[in-house]
Amino acid sequence: MRATVSRSVLVGMIAALSLRMWAEGGAAPAPAPATANREAVSVRLPGAAFAAMQTINPEHIRWHVRYLSHDLLEGRGTGQRGGDIAAEYMATQFAEYGLKPAGDNGSYLQKVPLVGITTLPETQFSLVTKQGAATNLRPLDDYVAYDQTQQPQSDVDAEIVYVGYGIEAPEYNWDDYKGVDVRGKVLLMLVNEPPSDDPKFFKGNALTYYGRWTYKYEEAARKGAVGVILVHREDMASYPWEVVRNSNSGEKSYLKLEASVLKVAAWVQWEVAKKLAAVSGMDLDKMLADARTREFRPVSLGSKLKAHMVSKVRNFESNNVLAVLPGSDRKLKDEAVMYTAHYDHLGVRPDMPGDNIYNGAADNATGCGILLELARAFSVAKERPGRSVIFAAVTAEEQGLLGSEYLGKHPPLPAGKIALDLNYDDVQPLGAPEEVEVSGAERTTFYPWVQATAKEFRLAIRPDAHPEAGHFYRSDHFSLARVGIPSFSINEGMKFKGHDEAWGLAQDRDYVERHYHQPSDEYHPEMDFVGDAAMARFGFALGWEAASFTRLIGWQKGDEFEAARVKSQ
Repeated sequence: MRATVSRSVLVGMIAALSLRMWAEGGAAPAPAPATANREAVSVRLPGAAFAAMQTINPEHIRWHVRYLSHDLLEGRGTGQRGGDIAAEYMATQFAEYGLKPAGDNGSYLQKVPLVGITTLPETQFSLVTKQGAATNLRPLDDYVAYDQTQQPQSDVDAEIVYVGYGIEAPEYNWDDYKGVDVRGKVLLMLVNEPPSDDPKFFKGNALTYYGRWTYKYEEAARKGAVGVILVHREDMASYPWEVVRNSNSGEKSYLKLEASVLKVAAWVQWEVAKKLAAVSGMDLDKMLADARTREFRPVSLGSKLKAHMVSKVRNFESNNVLAVLPGSDRKLKDEAVMYTAHYDHLGVRPDMPGDNIYNGAADNATGCGILLELARAFSVAKERPGRSVIFAAVTAEEQGLLGSEYLGKHPPLPAGKIALDLNYDDVQPLGAPEEVEVSGAERTTFYPWVQATAKEFRLAIRPDAHPEAGHFYRSDHFSLARVGIPSFSINEGMKFKGHDEAWGLAQDRDYVERHYHQPSDEYHPEMDFVGDAAMARFGFALGWEAASFTRLIGWQKGDEFEAARVKSQ
């Protein structure tokens, strides 16, 4: 009797079964007929891929998260014992799944040369008015600062020049510098970028890279400034001062020097900047208003920054962890689809009383758990996609996307041969999602398949819940995008089964305010990893599809990363 069951009936039975299995985590696409056109907008997986995807299990992700966020790993600090243990754990799992090493010298590890900088208590940081009065700022409470020169000591005694947002963006007809010579100066600038609802002007309310602190430091250094003081205000930065303080206390890592850098890379609280403006005969609120016009020109405050930066400098290596599942197609196997997640977090803060371990359960043990479960699922598939599949657990994300930056500059395959990067970062274990966020996917030629996959999984695509926060530029996919690889992150939206949208937004707000980059980001047994598994299945389907295309994916015409893609090929 079973021998007479038609293929169409069998496919229907499997699909019906899958819908029941994923009732709590989003439906899954049915397997494709053997004659499916891989170039059509379709996400019906081959039977072997479908069966492998079925094995993705939320409890597997839970086990990884529990281990990686345990106190024994000491917050997985970059270049610290716990971070090295996490890297070895990821490598061991990849080896157990039978994946091939893709790191240095036939290993799973890609060495990333780094320099650790710890700003020492001997550092002096003073604002000096034109009358000569000095205000000594308190570290962590008033300001945070690092010396990027990777020297034990640096001295700065320089005029402070206010440069608005510190942005030069010809495509938006915006220039805060106006050709003013800022060599040897300390630049005071605002976080974020000029506010707008016009999608053609700094992409409306979505933050572009121009609004990121990394761009502001880089641009100031290119122009010869010796220092930058970023003015933090919570509503403009989209996170409180505690995030700035916790992310910039203790050791901070940098890649070995490759470009111009700053002697002082600093942040100050809004109230500190307000006092500086007042003693300089200016009003910070008016300065903010002035900066929001194209007519703005740099203004000297007449005050100086006098800083004696004293740093502990530590040269060390951390590791990206790289594994590959070779492709099955003779012509395509030298190309790849890549999955990424960062395994590092903030480590331990010895100077803090009480719980001082930044366990990073959500950020980003969850992404690592998903990455490992994806690797396992691909490894058990009875057949392989045409392209190879690379799995990369990267280091030093919390230090400024350093591991992924190094990976982008030293990929296991040329960037022009990597079809797509799918990244996972901070996927909250909140239950079954009814939405998915794929911000940046719409910028790629792959977006129609993303839309079709979301529909098959019964997931609504939710626009970035906080576009003003610039999440696209704050996770590791951005480093790959900069070298031209079509890249985006996959995450849940704000609507979960059994709850309304307000509940999801409240959970997100509570996490950002109380747990993000805090010691309280810990594993709890009651966490529900059904949603993490749903995001893994969604990414599995996308990756398999991308690995089966006969042509490479690209960026949409006119996108800021299109030129890098063309250059890489």
